[in-house]
Amino acid sequence: MSVTPVSPDSRHPRLAAILLALVVAAMNIGLWWWSNLPHGPEDWKGPIGGFALSAFQRYQNPLKLDFPSDEEIDGDLKLISQYSPRIRTYSMLENAQIYRLADKNGLNVLAGAWIDNRLDNNEKEIETLIAQARRYPTSIKRVIVGNEVLFRNNVTPEQLMAYADRVRAAINQPVSIAEPWHIWAKYPELADHVDFITVHLFPYWNGIDRKSAIGDALGSYNQLRQLFPNKPIVIGEIGWPSNGNRFQYADPSVSNEAIFLRQWFNEAKKRNIDYYVMEAFDQPWKEQLSGRTEAYWGMFSADRKPKFPFTGPVTEDVKWPWKAIAASLLALLPMIWFAHRFRRFKLTGRFFFAGLIQLACGLIVWSATLPFNYYLSWIDWTMLVLLFPAQIAILAILLINGFEFTEVLWRPRWVRHAGMLRPDPPEKQPFVSIHLACYNEPPEMVIVTLDSLAALDYNNYEVLVIDNNTKDPNVWKPVQEYCEKLGKHFRFFHLEPWPGYKAGALNFGLKETDPRADVVAVIDADYEVRADWLAALTGHFHDPKVAVVQCPQAHREFEHNTFRRMTAWEYDGFFRIGMHHRNERNAIIQHGTMTMVRRSALEGTGGWSEWTICEDAELGLRLMHAGYDLVYVDELMGKGLTPADFKAYKSQRYRWAFGAMQILKGRWDWMTKKGPLSGGQRFHFLTGWFSWFADALHLLFTLMAIFWTAGMVAFPALFNLPMQLFLVPVIGFFFAKAIFGIVLYRARVPCSWYDTLMASLASMGLSHAIARGILHGLTREKTSFVVTAKSRRLGGSNFAAFAPVREELLMACALLFCVLGMAANYGAQYIEGLLWMFILAAQAIPYVSAVIGAWIAHKAGDKAG
Repeated sequence: MSVTPVSPDSRHPRLAAILLALVVAAMNIGLWWWSNLPHGPEDWKGPIGGFALSAFQRYQNPLKLDFPSDEEIDGDLKLISQYSPRIRTYSMLENAQIYRLADKNGLNVLAGAWIDNRLDNNEKEIETLIAQARRYPTSIKRVIVGNEVLFRNNVTPEQLMAYADRVRAAINQPVSIAEPWHIWAKYPELADHVDFITVHLFPYWNGIDRKSAIGDALGSYNQLRQLFPNKPIVIGEIGWPSNGNRFQYADPSVSNEAIFLRQWFNEAKKRNIDYYVMEAFDQPWKEQLSGRTEAYWGMFSADRKPKFPFTGPVTEDVKWPWKAIAASLLALLPMIWFAHRFRRFKLTGRFFFAGLIQLACGLIVWSATLPFNYYLSWIDWTMLVLLFPAQIAILAILLINGFEFTEVLWRPRWVRHAGMLRPDPPEKQPFVSIHLACYNEPPEMVIVTLDSLAALDYNNYEVLVIDNNTKDPNVWKPVQEYCEKLGKHFRFFHLEPWPGYKAGALNFGLKETDPRADVVAVIDADYEVRADWLAALTGHFHDPKVAVVQCPQAHREFEHNTFRRMTAWEYDGFFRIGMHHRNERNAIIQHGTMTMVRRSALEGTGGWSEWTICEDAELGLRLMHAGYDLVYVDELMGKGLTPADFKAYKSQRYRWAFGAMQILKGRWDWMTKKGPLSGGQRFHFLTGWFSWFADALHLLFTLMAIFWTAGMVAFPALFNLPMQLFLVPVIGFFFAKAIFGIVLYRARVPCSWYDTLMASLASMGLSHAIARGILHGLTREKTSFVVTAKSRRLGGSNFAAFAPVREELLMACALLFCVLGMAANYGAQYIEGLLWMFILAAQAIPYVSAVIGAWIAHKAGDKAG
């Protein structure tokens, strides 16, 4: 057996690909490390001043009358006793066994009676407070009558002071009232009815940055001492949340909670401040009362695990190494494959796309693990289950767009490039049968096209004009008469009635084609072609593998019409960017104009398909499946008219999207199973329409966002602000797609910045039409074939301008009301709220673009030239 030696040159590309992938993976791990750098607050050793205690376990909820057992409370008290000898409670009726169990465990209790607007319940709380204080005088050292009662405006100051006086008269322990700092300043007379002042200090709810939080708390404490120099002051609640929503400059996180509390413990010891940490254990049920942040104030998680150490550095996410490694491993093989498979790309491009693969894998790992940092309700989990697949789809679309971006910008050259050819001598020219199908087209427009065909610098051709179901003889007879004037090259057919739309007319044309014809060319009724169209391109058919020669769709008479100009440049983007990208793998989209097809290939594979309204794209796929090559020549060999108004513009894109889904469903086996189609061809026909799927996802996400926003505004107890988990990838996708599109346009499309931005406006305005086309195409078998009008149909008042965009206008208004509702109910206090408003505004951009586009079309009128 002989072994073929492997040369260093053949090993080098693989090694380079592996090295590139490893560099990107290492950078990914470094990013995770940097974002989880340990923080170094002062160490804390010794007992903590005290804990505010709500003893509900992970899935318990007092709102549902689900309370902890004696064993669970006893376990909590034993755990707390390892850190502090003191607890603070809030109610005498709820979990009343706490006082007996605290006495048993030797804990010092600051017992609280819950006071609210239920006067009968207040009486029960006070009576029980008095009774328990008398029963457990060794453990209940102090009592509090009411917790933030005046802050909630439950009773009057006079009622609260009367309650306090009544308790003071009945027991021996010191009595207080617990309120925030500003309530004590507002009602200084409260101090005359208590033995000590209990104040709540929360720099977080003041919107203070964590670095300034200790100073803020001490400042409030010292001002209270100045107001009441003769009263002892106890800080009944102080702390920092480990998770939830940012409040102004205050950021909830594990590291911020750890740093704040450890700094506070040291400051309080130094200044001999009496305090209770808010709180011992996370309480997920509180999220229903006051939002997500309320669930995360515990020093211990709801599972009774410490969130951070009391000595040494603090790490935000102690599991980050495993997540970083998982993300790197998930991306490693795809990065190696890409770097090796596309080693012809410039190093910058390979590095960029490998980084994009790594970013996508990192976001998947982050999105999959982040929910476990939260106490999610079933509504949150439902939202997560619905949105996580959408996030995967968003990342897939981002990678597909990123691949196009990489190939277009960082290829050394186009691998498959075809251009103009030297004309053949007349005796070697293939005979071409040009088919022009029309329906109800203005005769003067068709005559312009016929004149350009009559002027072709080519000997061997014929023109078949096939009028399909035009009812009015005044429309089709002038065309018939003009064809007769042009002579033997031109034949006219009027079909009425005739099935199959344009494909049916073209199939009729095939039967009438001259037997000498080797090539069938298709032209739209509004095109003016160059005289050398056939002469410069038919030579490509000398290669027997070539079945199609396709030129770009291009436009004329748009320069001085704002609407036609923006749509013309919008079309141009695909032919300058997308078609080249697809042509690299022989996977272009065949278009129904400016195309030439080998007749034997067309007839041999079944002619034009009448089961889809995109018969041209389906034919191109079918010819690829039959093993033929399709040639794309990026040369403007003919120019037509843009859609006349926004209604026509929308209906054309709807038809393309609907037809694409018909093809996807009808040829699914070809694209998903191994067969004649290459991997590159299957890739482009499976993913080429993903950007349109993104429009469909956009519509579904917008409807969900409107519903969710309405829920947050109307039922804030049930609907929380979406987590950053849902928001960050969506915002990132929005910016990435915008950047990709604009950069590619500037690199490939020869237009000004103004035209680039206006083309983007036109493109975004089609989003809703595309979404409807995709969703209808997936759920319906057929739709009407609406011919794209090239002459203006809409007029009348300014209100008529918005008739084609009624749905878009309603969606834009709904999103505007959502933003206003969010601003009124949440303001700028939560970063998640601001992000959500940004997303709502971004969601509105396509709908607003459609409304603007319709208005521009209305004002532009018929002006052309």
